[in-house]
Amino acid sequence: MSIKIITDSACDLTDDIINEYDIDVLPILVNKGEEEYLDKVTLDPKKMYDDMRKGAVYKTAQIPPHMFQQRFEEIAKKKESTIYIAFSSGLSGTYQTAILTRDTLKDTYPDLDLEIVDSKSASVGFGLLVYKVAQMAKEGKSKEEILKILDFYVNHIEHIFTVDNLDYLFRGGRVSRAVAFMGELLNIKPILDIPEDGTLRPIEKVRGRNKVLNRMLEIMEERGGNADLKNQTIGINHGDDIEGAKKLQKMIEEKYGCTDFVLNIIGCAIGAHSGPGTLSIFFLNEKPML
Repeated sequence: MSIKIITDSACDLTDDIINEYDIDVLPILVNKGEEEYLDKVTLDPKKMYDDMRKGAVYKTAQIPPHMFQQRFEEIAKKKESTIYIAFSSGLSGTYQTAILTRDTLKDTYPDLDLEIVDSKSASVGFGLLVYKVAQMAKEGKSKEEILKILDFYVNHIEHIFTVDNLDYLFRGGRVSRAVAFMGELLNIKPILDIPEDGTLRPIEKVRGRNKVLNRMLEIMEERGGNADLKNQTIGINHGDDIEGAKKLQKMIEEKYGCTDFVLNIIGCAIGAHSGPGTLSIFFLNEKPML
């Protein structure tokens, strides 16, 4: 029996990958004032970034229970064996809502075959987990095999990213107003990561865009130098800065010899908090399990 893969829009995978592997993506809610949108369904990331540059403020909300209930009931009725990979529980309540919805539905559908996994990841770091699992599902691997590899990826995926404007992190409560103001005044660019608990953590501050990109590659080597970077799929994404992302890709190609990349714009669920100009790198810190 083939395994159905469901995820949510914070994974930031490309449409080509989603369509090729028949991945079911549930949209996270995005709000601008009283207006409510569905990430990448009724709101395009490019439009959101253009609006943000003009001063618009976007906020996000987790996937509501009724959306999970509708999709999970379809799984139960079709008797599909399914894995739902969720946006990090350290950054959203989506994982907990999915668990509660599934457990409630089991009263009506006791045979519901649905495994829910906390990715403890975001954006294309999250997406690389989903991508690997979807490949395995298409190859006909068992649920047990898939969950074993998924657990490895959850525990070994690295996120290294920088934002172009600290004001967006201030709006999201990630930094203080004073830090945001001084960062802009002194052209300080933070480097952040997502640690094992799936939250957001600033790790360094670097002055200037070029220096921050070079430092991101140094951190990549420090964390992934023994992980066969050359033969990994490397994730790169951007907050409407395709030129910056391509520059980062070229730097990685030249430094590490990498040839396989997933490159995409950051969707609304993540970009509403990180803002335009964000650049990110995702990779494994141990050799990938086959």
